[in-house]
Amino acid sequence: MRAPFIFLITFFSLGQLIAQVRNYSNEFLAIGVDAAAFGKGNSVVASSNNINSIYWNPAGLSSIENKQAALMHASYFGNIANFDYAAFASPLDDYSSIGIGAVRLGIDDILDTRNLVIDDQNLTPFDDLKRFSTADYAFLVSYSRKAFKNTNFSYGVSAKVIRRVIGDFASSWGFGLDVGFQGQSKDGKWKYGAVARDITTTYNSWQVEDNIFNPDDANNIEGDNLLAEQEAIEDTEITLPSLQIGLAREIEITRDFNMNVETDINVRFAQTNDIISNNNFSISPSLGFELNYQKTAYLRGGVNNFQKEVQFDDSERTAFQPSFGLGFSYRGITIDYALTDIGDQSIALASNIFSIIIDWQLFNPSSPAYRR
Repeated sequence: MRAPFIFLITFFSLGQLIAQVRNYSNEFLAIGVDAAAFGKGNSVVASSNNINSIYWNPAGLSSIENKQAALMHASYFGNIANFDYAAFASPLDDYSSIGIGAVRLGIDDILDTRNLVIDDQNLTPFDDLKRFSTADYAFLVSYSRKAFKNTNFSYGVSAKVIRRVIGDFASSWGFGLDVGFQGQSKDGKWKYGAVARDITTTYNSWQVEDNIFNPDDANNIEGDNLLAEQEAIEDTEITLPSLQIGLAREIEITRDFNMNVETDINVRFAQTNDIISNNNFSISPSLGFELNYQKTAYLRGGVNNFQKEVQFDDSERTAFQPSFGLGFSYRGITIDYALTDIGDQSIALASNIFSIIIDWQLFNPSSPAYRR
């Protein structure tokens, strides 16, 4: 039990040292992946035990027994933005596993309106305007291992390469590390875990088109570039570390029905609108449950993203993001669905999210699970 405490103390010390560094970058990686996790309000850091642990907690990847593949698609902001995820994982031996994954959040077919006005009376036809895409990519490689002397404890690390592209105007590369651990009681009823994201602090180095902020931009017909009135972006963005701690409980209701309940604490080392916030850190809780019938049909619910919102009359209210999910698993295929932001509790529009997990071994006719 000493290792988790050393991990947390070291991480909080790191947070104190960098609390004054500029924050808010690579926010697309804070969204999450997997409809099952969304359905539980993203409360999965202690209980995640499949291929999607690549993102949620690399320590959980050591629990997989067979090769797995995962896909997810979601649309945000009225189908304007598309969020996609794909991953593959495989056990290396009885104690360790490895996985790779890719995430993309993108908006395509954006009109480049810098040349919209030809003169005071004429507009460029929309069909003649150039179009571009803006997209954020993350490529992850994860490794997880169970402890030799205590197989109820596991640890893992995810290395991520980040690529961000804004048309032909700007692009950046970044690199970061996530580390995590998971453990459980001897009877398996209690589970705990933590993951530290961007533990080394993630830096994105930007390259911007030379003329885009110049008054005499050659791409502008009138030679009057309105972007010249804006400040050029900084060459480097910094993503501060964050910490997610979880505690889960497995509950056997009947022989056929079981439930998993988990609560997580999300810590960011910056001042935000989270319900607990000061100059050094911010804290927001989350809670989720998953009810299953014979590990075939799943019902999920959760709540997360508790934020303080200022109203038009300068009063404050606490907003949150509820979620709901369903899942079905049969012969190696697991299909999950989630609906988030029910009841318009936050400014984001409700999103329908679908994901699928395919387990290779379960397609083997000799497998007991295949004959289930």
